[in-house]
Amino acid sequence: MRLGRRGLTAGLAAGASAGAGVLALVAGRPVAPTSLRIGPVSWQVIGPGRELGSVRVEAPGEGHWTQAVILRLDPNRVRLALSLHLNHEMSAGAWTVEDAPPASVAAFNAGQFNSIAPWGWTVMNGLELRPPGLGPLSMAVVMDRAGQVRFVDPDSISAVRAAGGAWTALQSYPSLLTGRGEIPAAIVAASSGLDVQHRDARLALAEQADGRLLVLLTRFDGLGEAGGSIPFGLTLNETAQLLRSLGAVRAVALDGGISAQLMVRAGGRPRTWPGWRRVPLGIIVTTP
Repeated sequence: MRLGRRGLTAGLAAGASAGAGVLALVAGRPVAPTSLRIGPVSWQVIGPGRELGSVRVEAPGEGHWTQAVILRLDPNRVRLALSLHLNHEMSAGAWTVEDAPPASVAAFNAGQFNSIAPWGWTVMNGLELRPPGLGPLSMAVVMDRAGQVRFVDPDSISAVRAAGGAWTALQSYPSLLTGRGEIPAAIVAASSGLDVQHRDARLALAEQADGRLLVLLTRFDGLGEAGGSIPFGLTLNETAQLLRSLGAVRAVALDGGISAQLMVRAGGRPRTWPGWRRVPLGIIVTTP
């Protein structure tokens, strides 16, 4: 007997306890309460400028069983670069975190893509592979050759591009946190075409107020380690709330769902949270 996502969701959700409502703020305005419970974060230093954290999160329905893995990076101690990998037929993405070179300290998949082409602005080693995409909820993450990282809103991408100096750039959507930690109203209220109720495995890249970076990966925790890659989890709004609770002020969603994957190397040994799908583009973290 095959149990589809709807049936499995209903069965799992039947045992979920109802969480107490909390009030989120969107650009200073109250929005509908959500039942999101965030436990204490456990942090471990795994290298210079690198910390690995985990936190238990409870949300309604299938989001009740969520474990978040957080990689915190000091951009002064690491470098981010893009890695492109297609299959031999040049017809599909072939990248996974297993492709990360031995010298890398972490790796995770990048943003959205269309067939074999990454969506939006893509710059590798100073060479522009794709021009910026258009979208009010998109955001670019740009690094210069010295490693300085900027999160760029869509209305500023053209100016940053024209100014030059981007050594690495990627663009994804939707934005999860903008300004100084505001959650875009479009990922909260069903008015922009986004499915704001959809729950999924989430992957996001964020920046704290002190400039440190956060890589967030959520994993389903209802069936133990073996079921971690099942694409159940949080809504976009809940993901933004979680990131804000971790101190993030700017954040963008990367390609989550069955693409979401992360590798972190600690003590010379890789620890991997795999996904189900190979993708065209990944992000490699190395030390300078």
